[in-house]
Amino acid sequence: MAKAMTKTQLVATLADELGSDKKSAAAALDAIISVITREVSAGGAVALPGVGKIYCRERPARMVRNPATGQQIHKDADKVVKMTIAKALKDSVNS
Repeated sequence: MAKAMTKTQLVATLADELGSDKKSAAAALDAIISVITREVSAGGAVALPGVGKIYCRERPARMVRNPATGQQIHKDADKVVKMTIAKALKDSVNS
């Protein structure tokens, strides 16, 4: 498995693709992350065309088992962030 691209590498690549400096590319990336975080934490969803959809889903309260002891524990309801990958991205990876 390939290593994940770091934020610094992503900013440098964005700057090259946009033909701009790294400072403006970093500001654009930070703005996108801020918008996604704000929208998803408010219960909405963000669709990134060609990449996927990021959304928040509620999980109900449930009983879980501690694998070390086998003890049943009650887990309260919570929210989790999910992402559905776009078909175009899946197809490009599998081709």
